[in-house]
Amino acid sequence: MRVIAGIYKGRKLVTVPDNSVRPATDRVKGAIFNVLQSRVNWTQARVLDLYAGSGSVGIEALSRGAQHCIFVEKSRNALTFLKKNIETIGAGSDANVVYGDVDAFIESTRTRYAVVFADPPYALEALKVIPNTIFAKRIVAEDGYLIIEHPARYQFEQNGLWEVAVEKTYGNTAVSFFQYKQSAP
Repeated sequence: MRVIAGIYKGRKLVTVPDNSVRPATDRVKGAIFNVLQSRVNWTQARVLDLYAGSGSVGIEALSRGAQHCIFVEKSRNALTFLKKNIETIGAGSDANVVYGDVDAFIESTRTRYAVVFADPPYALEALKVIPNTIFAKRIVAEDGYLIIEHPARYQFEQNGLWEVAVEKTYGNTAVSFFQYKQSAP
C-alpha cells in the first residue's frame, strides 16, 4: 500500500497484518480522487476520515494538498499503524488522530468538512444510517461530499437531505459520493 499522488507520492504505508482492517486498494483510492479532482479545492479542504484504519485515504488527501485531516479510529491495533503512517509522511501538524467511537465523534464535532470519508466494516449494522446521521448533523460543508466505501450489493435508502452524486463499483466494492440534495429549479 502506498500514497499514489501528490507531495507524499510513492511513500509506503503500513497496515494491520491480519484482516481486521480492510484498507482501500490503490485502484479504489485512485477512483475516489479522480472523481474529487475537479470538485474539491484541496488547499481549502478540511477532511474527516472515519473508520480510518491505516489512514491511507486521509493521507492521500493530505498528499494532494488538503489543509487538515482528522482521523477517527477505535481499534488500538489499527491506531498504532495509523500513527506510524502519519509519522512516516511527516504530516503531524496537518493531522489529528482521535482514538474513539465514530458515533461519539459525530455527536461531539461542530466542524464542517469539505470531504468526509467513511470506510466502515462491511458488517456494520449502522451502515444504512451513516449518510442520514452525517447530513443531519451538518458535518459536510454545503458544497462538500461524504464518500462511503461499502459492499457493491448494498443500496442506501434515499432521504430528503442527501443524494448520491456518483457511484463507482469495483468487483465486490462500491464507493458512493453523497452531497446535499440540490433544490429543483
